[in-house]
This record gives sequence, structure tokens and C-alpha cells, in this order.
Amino acid sequence: MLKVLESAVPVSCWSCSVAHNPSTLFCPQCTKIQPPTGGDYFSVFSIEPKLNVDLAVLEQEFHRLSRRLHPDRFARASQNERDWSLADTALLNDAYRTLKDPIRRTQYLLKLHGAEIGEEHAGKGRQDPSRAPADLLEEVFDLNMQIEELRMARASGEEDDDPAVLQSLTEAKKKFEGLLAEVDEDLRAQWNAWDNGDEAARAEAQNKMVALLDRRRYLSNLVREVNETLGA
Repeated sequence: MLKVLESAVPVSCWSCSVAHNPSTLFCPQCTKIQPPTGGDYFSVFSIEPKLNVDLAVLEQEFHRLSRRLHPDRFARASQNERDWSLADTALLNDAYRTLKDPIRRTQYLLKLHGAEIGEEHAGKGRQDPSRAPADLLEEVFDLNMQIEELRMARASGEEDDDPAVLQSLTEAKKKFEGLLAEVDEDLRAQWNAWDNGDEAARAEAQNKMVALLDRRRYLSNLVREVNETLGA
């Protein structure tokens, strides 16, 4: 489980011994580069751990820190500092890729607060994300039949795909993409409930977002499978 932000224990600068957040890349006192000791991605950018993130500020801080961490700045530094510049750059890149993406950011923050997300946690009091949601059972059954029909026809050597099947798969893809957009809209609504809510409101929002992420994962897999079948 990832470490929750509030429980992060301050560490001391190796150069001046001043305590600072474990995710701080440079000492706030002497400005010396610090080794990557853990902590959370939000602290790397000195931003509040929320789901609604100012992406312009995030990008600006990313470029600023990237320049400060550039290996050329440490050409005459100690071996440790040169190594840390590379390790901190890797940490910064991971943090930026995670926080700029709305889905990865949601998953990351929920995991920070102990949420169990992903297929490996299926069967723990919620619907198995590898199975079709109840409202999609019939459509997924039809979709699988059409995909199998198309694959069998291709395996038998038929040169041309059935236009009716291709049209049906294309329409199914559009519908599932629309459902994905609805899930993303519902997730954004829960972001506000999380960011502005008390402990009880956050717990409720977390449960809803975990379920929405399960649904999104399933729909994404459907769209990917249809794309692969269509050769898109």
C-alpha cells in the first residue's frame, strides 16, 4: 500500500541537516539536491493532494524542476549528487505522468488512502471487474458472438468480412466509447465530492470511484477488443 501523505515523516538534509518533506527534491534551506527517499507524488510538486489539479501549474513546476535536475548542472558535483539527479529525474517523470492523467491521478490518490483498485482485488465485496456489468450482459454476449463469427470466417479463409457484422461492431464501439465518456463525467463529479467533503463524504466518494474505475476498465477492454478485431 502506498504511504498516505499525512503520515510522511520528515527527513534531514544530508548537507545542512535541516528537516524537510521526504518528497522534496531540493533542500529548502541550502538548496542541495536530495536523494529520492519515497513520499508521494503530490509533494514532489508541492501541491495539495486533490483530484482537481491545475494542470498548467503542474506543467510549469515540472519544467522548472526538470531544468534544476538536469545532469549537466551536476557535472562537477559528487558522485552521489550525480546519481541523485538521475534518480530524482526518474521520480519527477513518474510523478508527472501520473498526476497529469486524470484516471491515473484518481487511482493514485485513492491508493494513497487505502483503496483496493484493479482486477487483483476482485471478489472483495464488489462486482468482479472481469465480468460484464449487469446492464451490459446482453450487449456483451451479442458482441462476443459477432467477434467470434468474424474470427471464424477469417480463419476459414474468407477474403471479405461480412459488412453487417462490421457495421454492428462499429456501432457497438461507438456506444461503449459513449459509456466511457459517461463514466469519466461521473468520476469528475466525484472529484468535487472528494476534494470538498469531510471524512464521511470522502469515504462515500471513494467507494463510488472504485466502482466507476472497475466499470471503466471493463469498457476500455471492450473497446480495445473491438478495435483489434476491426484492425483499427
